[in-house]
Amino acid sequence: MQKLLAFFRQEVVLTAALALALLSFLLTPPSAAAVASVDTATLCLLFALMAVVAGLRSCGLFDWLAAGVRARVRTCRGLGFLLMSLCFFFSMVITNDVALLTFVPFTLLLLADAGAVPLMWTVVLETIAANLGSMMTPIGNPQNLYLYMSQGLTLGDFVQTLLPYAAASYALLALGTLLLPANRREQTREDAPAVARGRLAMYLTLLAVCLLSVLKVLPAWVTAAAVALTVAFRQPRLLGMVDWALLATFLCFFVFVGNVKAAPVVSQTLERLLAGRETLVAVLCSQVISNVPATLLLAPFTLNVTGLLLGVNLGGLGTLVASLASLISFKLYSRGEGAQRGRYLLLFTLANFGLLALLLLLTAALG
Repeated sequence: MQKLLAFFRQEVVLTAALALALLSFLLTPPSAAAVASVDTATLCLLFALMAVVAGLRSCGLFDWLAAGVRARVRTCRGLGFLLMSLCFFFSMVITNDVALLTFVPFTLLLLADAGAVPLMWTVVLETIAANLGSMMTPIGNPQNLYLYMSQGLTLGDFVQTLLPYAAASYALLALGTLLLPANRREQTREDAPAVARGRLAMYLTLLAVCLLSVLKVLPAWVTAAAVALTVAFRQPRLLGMVDWALLATFLCFFVFVGNVKAAPVVSQTLERLLAGRETLVAVLCSQVISNVPATLLLAPFTLNVTGLLLGVNLGGLGTLVASLASLISFKLYSRGEGAQRGRYLLLFTLANFGLLALLLLLTAALG
């Protein structure tokens, strides 16, 4: 019981989602409709992507990439720019949280002697870059995957809706790296880590299979089964690296939203609240419950899916809880020697709300 309570204390979002799902049965009694409200395609594809990315990490691919960065970049500013860029572009493929789990630990190692503020500023830039770079693709983050799979969006919708904001974000983040010192770093020679090429080829093949499901060529359950069987046979320990708590959170929110949608008073209230204000409501909602639960809560009650798509992606900026990926980088930074959590949170909050304000101005300018 103590272990169970500790788990729920650690997984605050899952605990809240489970509580909401159970309370929602007071509005709508349990029925087959609650089961039908679960988007199994999103769950299957999300599982497959998490397992494949865990496999890519186990091959040493990202360690090899980080060693290359360490060997070639000569200044603190250049290192900050490159790490920010890696988080921005890699998050489009390996998701925002995995990009941070991959590159923030190397940042803490590489910039340990750069000073407290440059280190904090680089991690903040990486966090923002991962949250905003991931918005460009359906597989960049969980909320995009859900909207893409359930709301009939196309790749063109993502590009048309989000490209101006992604381009503006990257330009502003690049300017932000100019605040880092330009002092030269000591170059060190080291052997590049080995990459397990056979397993790398296998996981790249599985990633291609996942992309076929994203393109809706293969059913998501086929992809999930192929990934699960392959991983269970070759590296069963990787199944433990899948974020099962996130999958359970999605499941709970699917049940909650399905029950709420079946209650006319609640659904009508949400529809009126969202009408013509999808982007702003999604941004504000994300600040409190984070952008993934906000997406699951709001999506069934609006037809303006692109407005919601923009809102939940921009809504990842702001508070520390606005994006679960931001919590990951904060935890990683906090574990480092000499971490200054208060100063980090201040710097993080100022940078996030400042950039959010600029992007919302861009939204108003673009209509």
